[in-house]
Amino acid sequence: MYNSEDFLVTRLGNNTVPSPLHLSKETGDGVFNYINDEDRVLYKPTLEYFNLCENENIKPVSFEKAGPKEKIYFDPNKTKVAIVTCGGLCPGLNNVIRGLVMQLYNRYGVKRIIGIKYGYEGFIPEFNHDIIDLTPEMVEDIHMFGGSFLGSSRGHQDPAMIVDALERMNINILFTIGGDGTLRGAQAITEEVRKRKLKIAVAGIPKTIDNDINLIEKSFGFETAFTIASDILRGAHNEAKGAYNGIALVKLMGRESGFIAANAALAVQEVNFLIVPEMEFELHGPKGFLHILRKRLERKNHALIVVAEGAGQDLFLDKEIKNDASGNIKFKDIGIYLKEKIKEEFDNRKIRYSIKYIDPSYIIRSAAANANDSLFCNLLAQNAVHGAMAGRTGFIAGYWNSQFTLLPIPMAVKEKKKISIEGELWSNVLETTGQPKSFKNSSDTEILRLK
Repeated sequence: MYNSEDFLVTRLGNNTVPSPLHLSKETGDGVFNYINDEDRVLYKPTLEYFNLCENENIKPVSFEKAGPKEKIYFDPNKTKVAIVTCGGLCPGLNNVIRGLVMQLYNRYGVKRIIGIKYGYEGFIPEFNHDIIDLTPEMVEDIHMFGGSFLGSSRGHQDPAMIVDALERMNINILFTIGGDGTLRGAQAITEEVRKRKLKIAVAGIPKTIDNDINLIEKSFGFETAFTIASDILRGAHNEAKGAYNGIALVKLMGRESGFIAANAALAVQEVNFLIVPEMEFELHGPKGFLHILRKRLERKNHALIVVAEGAGQDLFLDKEIKNDASGNIKFKDIGIYLKEKIKEEFDNRKIRYSIKYIDPSYIIRSAAANANDSLFCNLLAQNAVHGAMAGRTGFIAGYWNSQFTLLPIPMAVKEKKKISIEGELWSNVLETTGQPKSFKNSSDTEILRLK
């Protein structure tokens, strides 16, 4: 259980600089009000939680509400900002870069903004990457395209060398845009800055296409990802129906969490089997996946299967664990594995079938953000700037209970957000697909309930 201290964001010092935003402190004057330090967003907005806190006389757990402050820490005329993007590509990266530059330059009057090329590598002298001066004119159209205008890279870099570079360049604020590994790196940079007693703010904008960052309702790029995935699933469904015993097998992103696959399946409503990392399953036996798939084809003569990339890793005989440059476990390819096991099953039984395997991951990752994600990216960027200019550090701009928040980085990377197999989302998936509650032979659930 969390407590109030878990969500306290570090401050560099007292805020004494008047904000250049010229907002209001009065209600009813037609002007948006500044956010007070006391403004908080509840962790649990339920009557049950309210009554519990009231009865036990405890302070409700809450996040700091993001937004503009009447007094800020950094003087815009003397502030220099760096922006870096790290990790894999994700829809919306360019939108966030653009949003940061526009907010800093046009609203706060910060004129010295630089872009660090190719992730944290850009701070390390031996890589000799260029640094870009960022202006509104330079970034005004980049949100129309996918990828990252600044480039990216994976892998750990020495936080001491990164802070050395920040000092050499006289950086006051660093914005890091990336996922779990990037945020852990940002926290290491924050700790090195604190150790040197420097007044440098480190702010994160969480990027994960899998939507698996802790204590954040949604991450940017996620909606674009499952929207594009939905279109692909529609086409895959047509492929499956176009052949006798047609099988379409689609692998989607989702290393440890199956949110993209689940939401795409709910959007399309034509998926017959969804397999995600949060569930265990067996291939063989009377309640195993292959048997259930065979029964499905006997009745309907087609099937659409969606599997998240991190599912079924326990099925592989090779248990050797290898890591990529970011320290993530290199998963075995569950899509290819399932395809081969399906072919083996049906060939051995001499059953006629046609199977199509589709892996659209890189197409989805590199797409431009859709309208909703574009809006969300811009608002995340604006609120990250508000927090950093007010002297907050070691935080990410988050989103909780439909409000933007500031959250300490350690809380965001403490654990992964995952689908609860007992939760409403998974219940909705089962209702939509009609698949059994389990593909395990030890399960006491029904064998089959096909649509």
